[in-house]
Amino acid sequence: MLRRKTNTTPDAIIKKYFNELQLWKNEENDIDILVQLVNAIRPKSPKKLEKFSVFPIIEFFSNYHTERENFVAYLKTLLQNKNFDAILTDAGILQDIDFFYEVKKRIFAKILPYQAPKDTLQYVLNQIFYADSDPIWINKIPKAELETLFDLFQFETIYESVEAHTPLYEVMEAINLLSQRTSGKALETDVMKMVPEYSGLESPFAAFEKELYAIEKTIRNKESEFHTTSSDINFKQLLVLYKQCNEFVEKAFQNSSKYGISLRVNQNLLSIKQHLYRIGVLMPLLVIDKPEEKKSKSIELAIKLIKYNCLKTNVRKLFAESTQLLSYEITQHTAKTGEHYITESKTEYFKMLYAAVGGGLIVGILCIIKLLLSKIETSDFGHAFYYSMNYSFGFIAIYVLGFTLATKQPAMTAAALISALEDGLKKQANGDGEKHSSFAILFARLFRSQFIAFVGNVVMAFPVALLGIWLIDLGFNYNIAETKWQKLVTDLSPIHSMAIFHAAIAGFFLFLSGIISGSIANRDKHFDVYYRIQEHPLLKLNFGKVRAEKISKWYERYWAGIISNFWFGVFLGSTASVGLFLGLNLDIRHITFASGNLALAVYGADYMVNNVMLFWGILGIGIIGFVNFIVSFSLSLGLAFRSRNIPLAELRPIITSIKQHFFRKPMSFFFPTE
Repeated sequence: MLRRKTNTTPDAIIKKYFNELQLWKNEENDIDILVQLVNAIRPKSPKKLEKFSVFPIIEFFSNYHTERENFVAYLKTLLQNKNFDAILTDAGILQDIDFFYEVKKRIFAKILPYQAPKDTLQYVLNQIFYADSDPIWINKIPKAELETLFDLFQFETIYESVEAHTPLYEVMEAINLLSQRTSGKALETDVMKMVPEYSGLESPFAAFEKELYAIEKTIRNKESEFHTTSSDINFKQLLVLYKQCNEFVEKAFQNSSKYGISLRVNQNLLSIKQHLYRIGVLMPLLVIDKPEEKKSKSIELAIKLIKYNCLKTNVRKLFAESTQLLSYEITQHTAKTGEHYITESKTEYFKMLYAAVGGGLIVGILCIIKLLLSKIETSDFGHAFYYSMNYSFGFIAIYVLGFTLATKQPAMTAAALISALEDGLKKQANGDGEKHSSFAILFARLFRSQFIAFVGNVVMAFPVALLGIWLIDLGFNYNIAETKWQKLVTDLSPIHSMAIFHAAIAGFFLFLSGIISGSIANRDKHFDVYYRIQEHPLLKLNFGKVRAEKISKWYERYWAGIISNFWFGVFLGSTASVGLFLGLNLDIRHITFASGNLALAVYGADYMVNNVMLFWGILGIGIIGFVNFIVSFSLSLGLAFRSRNIPLAELRPIITSIKQHFFRKPMSFFFPTE
């Protein structure tokens, strides 16, 4: 068995195994020699990836003819009759529409790579090119140097034969299989539902498959010149059908805003798109217009095989492609909802204040109920359940009554801001400054809306909680916060507790609740839930058509928000108990609840709270609110950027524009000045 020596040079390896004294015998087939050679060539630092050359190898083989002849014989023995169509049809392409199964499969393959049978090219490539950086440095090799090596090794192009297991045969088999898979997936009911425009029309995929078969049959029946040309009428028709197939997929994605989309359908469409892209890469290999293209396209195929095989377990790309459309649909829903959270006029501004006061009223009551629930003798799970239900039903009440919980806004409004930025990208073609200026004005409106919501929540939660605990003490002669006031006030301090970290956890849950709301609305739209309720025969029979329609509209308006608020309450109520179970200091801090808890602490201490702790408690409320806002808003903004495929580089000019607007009109960030 050959051992890899990272300090051995390519020249030394070649001389060792392919010199005159040790002529290469064709019956030997030891892949480890090539593994050593490629490892010696492979760049050892990222800087060397920027520019890479194989000129020293060309120079060596030009001077050492015997070594070259023996090495070429070795390569031909190693690569002869190795089929590779599976690399072209499978590597890097979704094989299963179950997203989570595909993720698990790729992660497992990262840890324990799949090894193909030894008579395949995939096995050879797995052993030689296993690093993620391999496609990078190979692509950096100048094409002229690769063509020189091709001539030096006297390789044949892929257009010499179409017999079984020859390269061109493998390419055509791969295109055929990809085409058949694509055609079958496109005809599935869930996919066809996304493109009713194609109902009753011949599938472009089936037509593409027929045209492809005709072209390949012509190539196979030739005695020589096994290729077609770009001027061939059949190939031109194939390109037209290929374009129609892509338009089919794009139309399905566009229609997702009308019909919604499920993760399953999203994965199916993505798989079709990936198959089409791979077909688009392989089709040009069937076309030769100039003789010199035979060599360049043969080299291009080799590079593609290495690239696809190296990146077949890429999890990051899978996440990026699979989640973009779904995140777009989720943020589309939250963008429409978020528009109601951005005030413009003074009337809207004060309406937001009144709604926030209502939210603060309910939260003040929830603070008292939670303190009472904490006194129940039960398990940590029991407390998690009671706290969760307290939060959940309280948040649902705030939502249904039309009140506002301040920190629920950022998760909704981030997508609305992105929509505004998109409009700016389309309308403001005169320069970035004007575009980002419009965005900054909208952000100022959002910030002041959030500010007044904070004010309404905090100002109301404090007196309600104080009044409630006083009434309980008055009626039952029992100060419910007497034994817990120190913990209540300490938990608000950013220096005496982990309030900032706990506020960040609450911010994450705020973001997550927005995701839940958007995903549920998107799912219900895709499965026609509203229409199903409206036309449900039992509902119409028992309640009548008018009431069935009202139930449908109520469901459409409120259900996603109710479920979102329910789970938000569960997240907040169970975090501390989960932390106890795991032995971690986990908890949540929310600005409105922090205000109510401060009131309970003040009364529990009989108004004798230390001035220092009172100061940190009041300051802590502001810091908690800021962290709630910045975490949920940042995560939502990141998701919205991702869904619209807007580069994060746009953030810098946006932030600069917001700063400039703040210095010009600072009061517009707190009060309506227009």
